[in-house]
Amino acid sequence: MIIKVLTLFPEVLEPYFKGSMIGRAQSKNAVKIETMNIRDFSLDKHNSVDDYPFGGGGGMIMTPQPIVSAHQAAVKKCNTDKEIRTIYCTPKGKTLNQCIAKELSEEKHIIILCGHYEGVDQRAIDTVTTDEISIGDYVLTGGELPAAVIVDSVVRLLPDVLDSKKRYEEESFFNGMLEYPQYTRPREYLGQKVPNVLLSGDHSKINKWRHFQSLKETWLKRPDLLNGINMTEEEKQFIKKLRENPNEETDC
Repeated sequence: MIIKVLTLFPEVLEPYFKGSMIGRAQSKNAVKIETMNIRDFSLDKHNSVDDYPFGGGGGMIMTPQPIVSAHQAAVKKCNTDKEIRTIYCTPKGKTLNQCIAKELSEEKHIIILCGHYEGVDQRAIDTVTTDEISIGDYVLTGGELPAAVIVDSVVRLLPDVLDSKKRYEEESFFNGMLEYPQYTRPREYLGQKVPNVLLSGDHSKINKWRHFQSLKETWLKRPDLLNGINMTEEEKQFIKKLRENPNEETDC
């Protein structure tokens, strides 16, 4: 996969893309990420990239020409005749979720546009973008942090990036539920013990325990997610017990 990020502040993103899982993914050639400075494509003698909004109002608006030119250069570097998914990071966009991340991970090329100041000239958005994505109902200074979140959520799903496919298939949201609790050594800490089932060596029981703990976590913290799950009778009875006494340790 090739990812191009169009930004006014590449120095914000580059250290993150070089570290941890994303850095390892690039060293494995699973993904190639390039940040491109939009300011480099300005035709203004002062390399300006923003101007006052028509109609008045506070702040500055990113002008269309540098963005469109940067996008054209990114598309050329991708060397493909197919339309490239181009994501504009904006609070007005569709909220990022695991399904969107999985969908994007199947693309060969992605371009991400980071806005800044008070926004981006609508003509640039209409010209270059195919998707508008938000990472939550709040406003940030710019699109760099959302771009990092999108890249991280996508890259970890690429083949050979994680140790095994099973690792991300058991994580929150992949199967529509939150992840089950995890434990490591020591067996007891501050009077809190690791559940006995995890020490049993019975993988069938462990898998069942983890499944129902995922169900419990989801019901307690994100019950809205259960609306999209077609539960078995056993799962329904488990939820019924939780409703009757949510603080009690409920056996699956």
